Amino acid sequence: MITMLVARLSSRDRSGRGLQALVIAAVLFAPACASGPKKPPTGTPEPDKFLFERGTEALTEKRWLTSREYFRELVDSYPQSRYRANAKLGVADTYLGERSAESFVLAANEFREFLSFYPTHTLAGYAQYKLGMTYYYQMRGPDRDQTETREAIKELSVFVERYQNDPSEPNRSLMPEAQQHLRDARDRLDDYEYRVGYHYFRTRWYPGAIDRFKVLLDRDPKYTRRDAVFYYLAESLLKIQRPAEALPYYDRLIAEFETSEYLEPARKRVSEIKEGVTTTKKGS
Repeated sequence: MITMLVARLSSRDRSGRGLQALVIAAVLFAPACASGPKKPPTGTPEPDKFLFERGTEALTEKRWLTSREYFRELVDSYPQSRYRANAKLGVADTYLGERSAESFVLAANEFREFLSFYPTHTLAGYAQYKLGMTYYYQMRGPDRDQTETREAIKELSVFVERYQNDPSEPNRSLMPEAQQHLRDARDRLDDYEYRVGYHYFRTRWYPGAIDRFKVLLDRDPKYTRRDAVFYYLAESLLKIQRPAEALPYYDRLIAEFETSEYLEPARKRVSEIKEGVTTTKKGS
């Protein structure tokens, strides 16, 4: 039922708040399809600890629904428990683990609630990182809508900026992953910009290609595939008889990349420009 509702709304407002509200409402009011609340055995000395340990065990085994039932029972029944914050985070992890359209919405909501309720908790950084990942896992190809990509960049950037100098765990161990995922997300956006610029180059609209490539480099000078940007930007400038402006981009390509399919052509162009022989004739 939830999946059908998500699909129905997705066609109209996939990136809006309406989807989040609908999914959460559907979960709250849908008939129970599981075994119900997980109660600790009567007489258990530390019932909250019992629930937390069982929830954690199920989470490790990827039994998402069972884990969530244990954590929910703890969160709802033991508001003063020292395990409550971790259990609430566990609920979010179970949704993230399911990797479905509706579970991503619910995971993001849970991680945001955790950050709102426990902003100074030792696992606040973890929650921020995972919030970013709920969008990262939903990123689409560079030729499609990039709403999720932009959200991933936004949330992962918060984590990196806020915790990059924090030596505590788990922030320290998560930082390399977060930085790589952030780079991947930025590259996804840049790939779209590059493809547009390359299309302009192929259709010989060189001013349009130059504008696109320059915007890309200004916005993200660390774009992973910037060797291609350097090369086609320089080529575009060369095509409109501006070799002096093209030369620095060839030079940057050669200086910044040890290996690239564009290295040899760039070196050839540099030699031609310095010799005053630019092969910008038709077909060159």
